[in-house]
Amino acid sequence: MRVYSAYDRANQKRPVEVRKRVMRNAARRLMIRKHGKAKLKGKDIDHKRSLKAGGGNGYKNLRIRSRSQNRADKRAY
Repeated sequence: MRVYSAYDRANQKRPVEVRKRVMRNAARRLMIRKHGKAKLKGKDIDHKRSLKAGGGNGYKNLRIRSRSQNRADKRAY
């Protein structure tokens, strides 16, 4: 179990970080509505074009990927 430092807790409350988390959660909820929870078990929702690079949170910019594929991706976020 990870013990969060005071820095981590403060960083997670920053408006920029909260906004990013809200966008990630919205993308996952959208894909759950489209494909069902069972299909997403153990998977990540990937933004084809990252939010930082100007990509949106729309269905056409999202895809389902395995955790290992998504986290091994070398794109800058």
